[in-house]
Amino acid sequence: MNLLGLDLDALADFCDGLGEKRFRATQLFRWIHQRGACDFSAMTDLAKSLREKLAGAAKIQALPVVSTQRSADGTIKWLFDVGDGNLIESVFIPETDRGTLCVSSQAGCAVGCRFCSTGHQGFSRNLHTAEILAQLWYAEHTLRRELGRQERVITNVVMMGMGEPLQNYAQLLPALRVMLDDHGYGLSRRRVTVSTSGVVPMMERLAQDLPVALAVSLHAPNDTLRDHLVPLNRKYPIDELLGACAAYQVHAPRDFITFEYCMLEGVNDQIEHAQELVALMRRHAARGLSAKLNLIPFNPFAASGLRRSAAAQVQAFAQVLVDAAIVTTVRKTRGDDIDAACGQLAGDVKDRTDVQQRMSRQGMLAGVPVVQVASAQTR
Repeated sequence: MNLLGLDLDALADFCDGLGEKRFRATQLFRWIHQRGACDFSAMTDLAKSLREKLAGAAKIQALPVVSTQRSADGTIKWLFDVGDGNLIESVFIPETDRGTLCVSSQAGCAVGCRFCSTGHQGFSRNLHTAEILAQLWYAEHTLRRELGRQERVITNVVMMGMGEPLQNYAQLLPALRVMLDDHGYGLSRRRVTVSTSGVVPMMERLAQDLPVALAVSLHAPNDTLRDHLVPLNRKYPIDELLGACAAYQVHAPRDFITFEYCMLEGVNDQIEHAQELVALMRRHAARGLSAKLNLIPFNPFAASGLRRSAAAQVQAFAQVLVDAAIVTTVRKTRGDDIDAACGQLAGDVKDRTDVQQRMSRQGMLAGVPVVQVASAQTR
C-alpha cells in the first residue's frame, strides 16, 4: 500500500485496520506531506510497534525522476516515469509572490486538442492518486531542501499538466483533498485550480464534492470553430458548457470562472472573433456567469501545423475584450526554452530502453525512493 495515495480519512481507515487510533493517522499524514518523510523509522513520535507494522504493510514511494530541466526564467520541469514506457511532466513556476506547480493527471490525453502537444501523443492511462500527489510531494520537498527553507514553497497548484483531470475524477478527488487538508499541504480552495476542456457532468460533480477554482479551455467563440480545435465540444457544446460554468460559480471559491483562450494565428485571433466572444460572454453574463479571459500565446510544437499570433494581434484582440468591460489578461510565456510552457508538455518516450539507461545512470531505477536524490500547463 502506497500511503501517498490516501487522503486522511482513507489513512485513518488503514490505521484502524492495523489496530491504531485516528490520531496516529494524523501524525503519519503530517510526516508524509508536511515533512516529506518516506522512512517510517524516522517518524519518532510514532510508537515503535506502529513503525514496525507500517514497515511490513505499507510504503511511501514517489515516482522515479528521469530528468530535471531548468529554464533561464527559473521555471523547472521534472520528467517522471510511471511505468510501461509512460512518462509524465510537472512544472514549477516561481514568481515573486507565489510558487505554482502544474500537475499532470493522465499519461497522455484523450481529448486531442489541436494546439496541445500532449493531445498529439494520444492517451495511455489515468494516473493513480499516489502518482498525482507524488508530483507535489517531490517538488515541494525537493525545493525546500534546495532553498534551505522550512516553510511552504508551493503556494498554488494548477491541474493543467498532461491530461484532462475530470476524465480521471475518481483519482483526482482524493488528491485534491490532500492538497487542501490542513494536516497535508494546507492550500486554500482559491489556490488549487482544476482546468478542464469541458467535461460537463464532472464539473457538476466537482461543484458538489469539492469546488476548487475552475479554469475552462474555451479557445473559440462559436461551436463550429471549437469543434475543430477542441473535439470534446461536439459532445458538450459551448452554450451547455457555459451554462455549467454559471452553475459551478455558485459553489466556487472565486467570484468568476477563468476561460483560457490560446491565440492561434489566422485561426481564432481575428477582431471578429473577439467581437463574437464579447457577444457570447454578454449573453451568458445575463444568465449569471462572471468571466475572466486569459489569452495564451500559442507555444509551437512541430506536429501542430499552427503558429503563434503576433503580439500586436494579441493586444488588439485583448483591447476589444477590455473595451467591453471583460476582465482580460495575457499570459506571460514561461519555460518555453525547456518545452515547459502551456501546451508543450509531452512526456512520451518511445524507446523504453533509453529511459532505463538514463535512469540507471542517475541511480533512479524503479523502486528506489526519489527522496534519496537531492536534486503545466497545457490544454
